[in-house]
Amino acid sequence: MLADKDRIFTNLYGFHDWRLAGARARGAWDNTKAILDKGPDAIVEEMKKSGLRGRGGAGFPTGLKWSFMPKQVGDRPHYLVVNADESEPGTCKDRDIMRHDPHLLVEGCLVAGFAMRAHAAYIYVRGEFYNEAVHLKEAIAEAYAAGLLGENACGSGWKFDVYVHRGAGAYICGEETALLESLEGKKGMPRLKPPFPAGAGLYGCPSTVNNVESIAVAPTILRRGAAWFAGIGRPNNTGTKLFCISGHVNTPCNVEEEMGIPLKELVEKHAGGVRGGWDNLLAVIPGGASVPLLPKSICDTVLMDFDSLKDQQSGLGTAAVIVMDKSTDVIKAIARLSYFYKHESCGQCTPCREGTGWMWRVMERMVLGNARLEEIDALYDVTKQVEGHTICALGDAAAWPIQGLIRHFRPEMERRIRARTEKLAAE
Repeated sequence: MLADKDRIFTNLYGFHDWRLAGARARGAWDNTKAILDKGPDAIVEEMKKSGLRGRGGAGFPTGLKWSFMPKQVGDRPHYLVVNADESEPGTCKDRDIMRHDPHLLVEGCLVAGFAMRAHAAYIYVRGEFYNEAVHLKEAIAEAYAAGLLGENACGSGWKFDVYVHRGAGAYICGEETALLESLEGKKGMPRLKPPFPAGAGLYGCPSTVNNVESIAVAPTILRRGAAWFAGIGRPNNTGTKLFCISGHVNTPCNVEEEMGIPLKELVEKHAGGVRGGWDNLLAVIPGGASVPLLPKSICDTVLMDFDSLKDQQSGLGTAAVIVMDKSTDVIKAIARLSYFYKHESCGQCTPCREGTGWMWRVMERMVLGNARLEEIDALYDVTKQVEGHTICALGDAAAWPIQGLIRHFRPEMERRIRARTEKLAAE
């Protein structure tokens, strides 16, 4: 269990002042110049030692990602891009950071940008996040007025600017290269990699794209030391993490907890338990809609971190825990997600453009039992042909929920098909 003294997001619920004075009272912007005085290489090294893995879903080591940026600035400027698109169903953590603790993100932009020798950061905010963008812009204006950003950021001699760019509500723009395309004023369609953004990103310049939470925790890690952060959680799964718990729980919430907390403890302690008690649990999607669901038998013991969930053929993703009790039509729930991914596909890759629609149509028939038993295998086979065969991970995101359903709830799919077949035969 995470001790209060180890919390990074101390105003997650908005009980306190979100403006500069309140943020400073909670420890933000505390001698940021001392962090910058360590130099870019030392900051990157400290981030590596902390073991922080990206909080946007992929879990790639953050310090390592920063180290990919060129050590020398040539004729192309460097850019930091913050992914605040947060369109993964069930995920609402970045929203609360921007709304209630925006200065953590703004300070994080300066520290991270300096570490990668960038003079500008662009924060790409999801179109629907109106109030969040207002708070963020206000926080940036306060930082400029206080000399924390601008020509001589925090008295460090480093020029640094932060810009807010509002998207138009496309899920695909959460993919880092589609985000860059959108930021440049083009259609949000993922780019082929390589080149990777660190080589040719925004406007063809070296860029790093990081999630809001990954950037917002950086100043606290650098202030308190990598060893402190690395001492929370488990090896390779270190630090604190924001979890979004929704669905059939008594008190849905966002909460900052230790990485590796048991799923059952997380739900029972912070979300008031499953509606109707733990024994009424059917399944949990542990990391946002794109990761495979887990049945109750696995939920009893699984730990909430990257490696534990990967071992169960699922993933931590954004740590958006969607709880489903026994009243849930689990096939219908996954069919609903299939529609979402069909709708949000940019249509650039054939397996995704054609496959997401095909999978959704088959899933709609599976809800009614209007299928043959062998079609379950055909559906699984198609998910495997989509997965890993597209430019970005949207194809995987569309395939994995269906794979999880077939893996754990195949008997229910078969029962429904048999029931309909018998009903038709009786008629």
